[in-house]
Amino acid sequence: MKLIRTLKNLIVLLVVFIISGNLIKAQNQKIFDMAKNIHWLGQAAVKINAAGKVIYIDPYQLKNTDQADIVLITHGHNDHFSLADIKKIITGKSIIIATVDCYAKLQNLNVAEIKTISPGQSLTLDDINISAVPAYNIVKANFHPKSNKWVGYVLTIEGVRIYHAGDTERIPEMKDISCDIAMLPLGQTYTMNSVKEAADAAIDVKAKIAIPIHYGLYEGTAEDAEEFKKLLKDKVDVIIKPAE
Repeated sequence: MKLIRTLKNLIVLLVVFIISGNLIKAQNQKIFDMAKNIHWLGQAAVKINAAGKVIYIDPYQLKNTDQADIVLITHGHNDHFSLADIKKIITGKSIIIATVDCYAKLQNLNVAEIKTISPGQSLTLDDINISAVPAYNIVKANFHPKSNKWVGYVLTIEGVRIYHAGDTERIPEMKDISCDIAMLPLGQTYTMNSVKEAADAAIDVKAKIAIPIHYGLYEGTAEDAEEFKKLLKDKVDVIIKPAE
């Protein structure tokens, strides 16, 4: 009887192991599929097509445009908050979420709703959860002071957590972020202090996939993106997106 009970327990453990493994594989596939729906548009501009929505983050110098369901703005610098580009993508049904410093300039736009957000706040639009997290400089504090309460975003879409860091250095709060996909700035003039710092940030936020952004226009190079990928080899999958 004891042997039979032991065998039954082993069978149960084996079944649980197989089911757990399949669930992990399914979730990993979902994450990689979601990464395919993320389009880097240059600088920090990103478009995400998911959950039947078109989501733009920090649209800037857009070459091609879609009608946006949701527009997220991380802060008021003109390469992140471009009214000219926002006007290209909004409709009367669009929802804009931005930091407080952008609010006044958005008032005359014909959209469904304008919401302000600060670090630590979150909201849900249909099935998409949007959380604002801190984004600031420590070393180069004059560029992005913590006191400005500018943000990055963590979006939870179809069970996948997507982090857009905004303009930031590697900050202590990143260790409290857990994401599947991280979009991190590589520019070393206004954001990270080095490519290694960006790579360390990807590990801090526990990303499975990292996508480098915010390079190639005013700061940072394609070679930096390759270095970022090299530093994260065997730690985090890095997908270098072409600017669209």
